[in-house]
Amino acid sequence: MLFHSSIRKELARSFGATLVVLFTIVLTMLLIRTLGAASQGSVNPEEVMLVLGYTVIGRAPTILTLALFIAVVFTLSRMYRDSEMIIWFSSGRSLGGFLGPVLRFAWPVLLTITVMVFFVWPWANQQTDELRARFEQRGDLERIAPGQFQESSNGRRVFFIDKDTAAGTEGRNVFIASTEKDGSESVTSARSGRIEVMQDRQYLVLNNGQRLETSPQAALKVSEFEEYGTQVGNAAPGQRAVQPLKARSTWQLVTEPDRLNLSELGWRIGMAITAFNFVLIGLATTVGNPRAGRGGNLFFTLFTFVFYYNLLNIGQSWVAQGVIGLLPFMLGLHGGVMVLSLAWLYKRHHNISLRSWLGGLRSTAP
Repeated sequence: MLFHSSIRKELARSFGATLVVLFTIVLTMLLIRTLGAASQGSVNPEEVMLVLGYTVIGRAPTILTLALFIAVVFTLSRMYRDSEMIIWFSSGRSLGGFLGPVLRFAWPVLLTITVMVFFVWPWANQQTDELRARFEQRGDLERIAPGQFQESSNGRRVFFIDKDTAAGTEGRNVFIASTEKDGSESVTSARSGRIEVMQDRQYLVLNNGQRLETSPQAALKVSEFEEYGTQVGNAAPGQRAVQPLKARSTWQLVTEPDRLNLSELGWRIGMAITAFNFVLIGLATTVGNPRAGRGGNLFFTLFTFVFYYNLLNIGQSWVAQGVIGLLPFMLGLHGGVMVLSLAWLYKRHHNISLRSWLGGLRSTAP
């Protein structure tokens, strides 16, 4: 049918162009953020692209939701601006008749968003968290890079080496500054050093150096050595005791319904409902205004998306804190938005004027 096919083709072109632009913007922003995290030492520089890929996959449901909303608004705005809506209305079509072709185009996107929110989102967050945890829990020797001052995992030591060998087991011009629990400080320097493994523990053996020790009583001790060893590697770190909410599977959230899990579950369900509500909002509220142009509709789209998305995040925190239950929040926010969107669509579909309707109510009042 010409009516359905023309609308779906227009939506597909707008959705594809918007999706490419949004992915480019988000990818650039996430790349800058990931490179900044790598420069601060929280992400392995060799795994920047892997972390970036998982992060983009995790943000995909939000990107798809916004792209679908913009596609619906821009398509209808163009049809109003080019007088195509007037032609369809004159041929017997109404605004409610656009709901069918729009939903037929949108349902694969809505299904993809739902699957990604429930399954791909926690998996991507889990992979990213594991990469960060593995890099943060690496041994002190693995943190050292030639020509850079590097802090140990417990923050009590600072290492520096001038040069190292290709195998990474020996170095020259070694410097170690450490602070003990009792407040004493020490500075150790040596011409060379090597790594030795004794009883499944790593030791740094220094040669031809000097050690300067300062106690809390302001006592100073200087000593020289030909060979000095210090432990720099512990047993392999275990897994994190507490798994982040974003990395927990949906099945775990359902089977362990505490406040935190219910808040995350409500957020995931809400993201799927939000995408559907945005389709209704775009169809019900988009109007043609030649004076405003595309800028007015774009401002409305972005403002509505940010406002609705922030309400979803605020509701998640309220459910986690016990301020409101999950079911009342879901019915109040998402159910309310759906009812208001359908009511506004019904009003425009039947050309109901609020002013004339209120005037009629006043005239019938005693």
